[in-house]
Amino acid sequence: MHQAAANELPLNELRVAVDIGSTRHRVAIGGGNGKLIDEFDITHDGPGIADFFARIARHEKRQAATAVHVAMEGYGGYARPLDARVLTRGWHLYNVNNLKLARFKEIFPAPAKTDAIDARRMLELFSLRERVPMARAVLQEIAPVGESEERLKALTRRRKQLVEDRMRVSMRMQADLQAACPGLLAITGQADNLWFLSLLSLRDDLVKLQGLRQTTLLAVPGIGKRYAAKVRDWQAEAIFSPGADYLGPMIIADARHMLELRAQILALEAQIEQLSQASAMAQRIRTIPGFGLISAAELAGEIGSIDRFAKADSLAMYLGSAPLDHSSGKRNASKVPRQINFRARDALMIATVHHVAAVPASKAYFEKKRAAGKTHQQAVRATARILAKVLFSMLKHDKDYQPRFASDPLPHADAA
Repeated sequence: MHQAAANELPLNELRVAVDIGSTRHRVAIGGGNGKLIDEFDITHDGPGIADFFARIARHEKRQAATAVHVAMEGYGGYARPLDARVLTRGWHLYNVNNLKLARFKEIFPAPAKTDAIDARRMLELFSLRERVPMARAVLQEIAPVGESEERLKALTRRRKQLVEDRMRVSMRMQADLQAACPGLLAITGQADNLWFLSLLSLRDDLVKLQGLRQTTLLAVPGIGKRYAAKVRDWQAEAIFSPGADYLGPMIIADARHMLELRAQILALEAQIEQLSQASAMAQRIRTIPGFGLISAAELAGEIGSIDRFAKADSLAMYLGSAPLDHSSGKRNASKVPRQINFRARDALMIATVHHVAAVPASKAYFEKKRAAGKTHQQAVRATARILAKVLFSMLKHDKDYQPRFASDPLPHADAA
């Protein structure tokens, strides 16, 4: 009983709950004793955010609060930039896990649902979090993130979106090429080649590509004599479908769009490279064989701060390399947790594949899992699970990657 009392937050702290909306937010303020002090709405704009901080500052002074704890939904979403400004004030910020909050509301239902009720329920969580494990799981404190990691997160997410856009445009353009001009795509087989996109962009009419001269072809960046000769061979027997007159402009527009996307991606990668030099976390992750610039930058940006994770298993679950047991009776199975970071998971899995190819000992571990009946993906995930533990130890102890023994099947979690 004394231990429980010692774990309770001080009575003279200030607790703030924010129910986030797209344009308006509901705010409830309470004291350390759980009593509601104030509640109000703010707009998601300059005046509204200024009013939010002014009101809290007034209550902080009146209550002589020693600390301010703010819980809000939508951390990193509609809550921006309110959440970032809370951290810059030195206040404690908690993200409300929506999945776990929904389960909490099922177990402890309220008589009705409104934004005001939801905000008050979040205040209740502060009082319950030291006594009810589920309440503690709903409120997850956000550790301050370095500026370099915050920027890497934004840049790598933007880059991934552009890469996905380029893939979609490429697939669409390839289908249109096959319909409008059979044989043209066969010259390269890869529609996103720089020289091929430049070739398609030379003219506003696809049919006019058949009349390009040798000197014009050789002037295309990257085409060279070999592919220029292939284009000349295609020109001699080129055939266009009746739909080339309307599909052609679409193909050319997509080719030019892909060139623009390529330029934007390269520009982002240059910024990511520069920022990675300023991020100790990104540099440390890159010491793991197979973890390249993009994967390391994505992991650094999505992890943000290793202080967010109390143990290696928590990081492994966040990275999607620790499936949960989902067995029943004689059925043994597992499932992927719903609250993983899918961007970080993808970065880790891609890096793990390269790591296995680069490190013989890790390849042996991977092949051992395959020999045990695991699928390729399961073997990659098993390898990634151990790498997640190694990564946790590296970041916790500020040490670069180094296997403990060359004969180890995989570096130990404490190899750092």
